[in-house]
Amino acid sequence: MLIELTSLTPEKIAQGVEELASRDRDLARIVEQFGYPPNWQCEPGFIGLIEIILGQQVSVASAKAIFQRLSSIVVPLTPENLLTYDDLQIQAAGLSRQKISYCRGLAQAITSGKIDLDKLALEDEATIRTELKQIKGIGDWTVDTYLLMSLQRPDVFPKGDLGVIVGYQKLKNLATRPTPNELEKIAEKWRPWRAIATRLLWHYYLSSPTKI
Repeated sequence: MLIELTSLTPEKIAQGVEELASRDRDLARIVEQFGYPPNWQCEPGFIGLIEIILGQQVSVASAKAIFQRLSSIVVPLTPENLLTYDDLQIQAAGLSRQKISYCRGLAQAITSGKIDLDKLALEDEATIRTELKQIKGIGDWTVDTYLLMSLQRPDVFPKGDLGVIVGYQKLKNLATRPTPNELEKIAEKWRPWRAIATRLLWHYYLSSPTKI
């Protein structure tokens, strides 16, 4: 089902932040302490998905460094070009064997015509999730992050993201971390701005003096 796309703009982010701050005093405190959250972005399409795959279960700094090295080895970084490099060449960028397999799988899905990321970007969230998760190595976290950062959808919530979970725990001064399912239920009150609530929690997590 094709949908009417609504992407985040500075105006929409400001609107969402103000609405969320009026609903939740702790979210308002983030803005008071640290200002508006950055609008973290990745490119849409193949490059954005590769960057997000490289970010699975590693720090932001490590993922960025690996992506930069990969981009300097595979020039230009396209699906067709990636498939011309062998594993040893790609491994030199710092990719694990598993992530090389994931990146190759994505490249093969695109070059074979199994998936068209430009057309997929026009679909609803459920369709995008179903299509992308057919590719090995792409799970809910990767899809959520792609919807959030590459497609700039305003109401996506990555319930399993560690930064979001820990950010919420710290913000609410909880003794234990909420589970992803608990946090998903909590986030219902942030609709239709859950992606902006996510950015606020990331902002808080990254800006706080002590990270858990």
